[in-house]
Amino acid sequence: MTNNKLKTMAAIVAAMGAMMVAPAHAGKTLDGIKARGQLICGVNAGLAGFSAADSAGKWSGLDVDVCRALAATVLNDAEKVKYVPLNAQQRFTALQSGEVDVLPRNTTFTLTRDASLGLNITVPNYYDGQGFMVPAKSKIKSAKQLKGQTVCVQSGTTTEKNLTDYSKANNLGIKPVVFEKLEAAENAYFTGRCIAYTTDASGLSSTRSKVAKDPKEHVILPDLISKEPLGPMVRRGDDEWFAIVKWVMYGLIEAEEYGITQANVDKMKSDTNPVVQRLLGGGNEDTGKLLGLDKDWLARAVKATGNYGESFERNVGPSSPLGLPRGLNNQWNKGGLMYAYPVR
Repeated sequence: MTNNKLKTMAAIVAAMGAMMVAPAHAGKTLDGIKARGQLICGVNAGLAGFSAADSAGKWSGLDVDVCRALAATVLNDAEKVKYVPLNAQQRFTALQSGEVDVLPRNTTFTLTRDASLGLNITVPNYYDGQGFMVPAKSKIKSAKQLKGQTVCVQSGTTTEKNLTDYSKANNLGIKPVVFEKLEAAENAYFTGRCIAYTTDASGLSSTRSKVAKDPKEHVILPDLISKEPLGPMVRRGDDEWFAIVKWVMYGLIEAEEYGITQANVDKMKSDTNPVVQRLLGGGNEDTGKLLGLDKDWLARAVKATGNYGESFERNVGPSSPLGLPRGLNNQWNKGGLMYAYPVR
């Protein structure tokens, strides 16, 4: 090989290396967020534990924490969020049209949604499955006992299709009673119009805790009839914003794995563990420049919401009103599915 060819190849390799470490451009979505000084977040209108506003209008929940962490990351203030309540029918249009910047609204990731809506799925923040709730007095112990029975379900959701598929596959002849709005489906069940109500198991726990006059009078059956990985979605066409949302999610999961908490995040910045330094921008580490952010991007997110485990425990965990076990949402090294891509 000639010297000229060697020099050309060397130049190409050097250029590729430079591209790999070059700071990222912020992207048009982030530019818009910074210009208005506010993140616009599409959330459920009222799903206890995931996104709900109290009497003073203060929002909280596992999905709300995604919004707060992102706002802390890109605006240095977790409170700079406008929450837009969306029902199942509105949610995708609101994101597609640019009405919201991100959609962390207990939404299931599916092939159809990924391939046909012009949206990008990011990272699951809750692994769920569809279940059934029945009155305790019904004595129903299994979903297979719902043969020929009426089941309340919300339209425009994966829940409706899953119910039809499950009924057909098991020759149950279930009679769906379909409602456009979540509240209408819940009300129909609690007033006795249907023998059962179906949605994601986490949603059943939320409804039983928030809506039932006496939660003990209603039983969530052990059967799960689907896989429902829930998480935030963003519009296609802005890879920089997609990367930020994705890596904030992974960062909060990895922060839990390495013991970084809301209380100790500042102290941990001086930790000598190279992984912790990369996560928190300690020493000379600066992963933020690859995302168009500064080196403290993840430290601010953890300060705002705590790591993933802290957010889970506070909003939906065993000590919360929902009382949900970690289960599949535990860390990968504790038997769960929460496995963050390495922040490096």
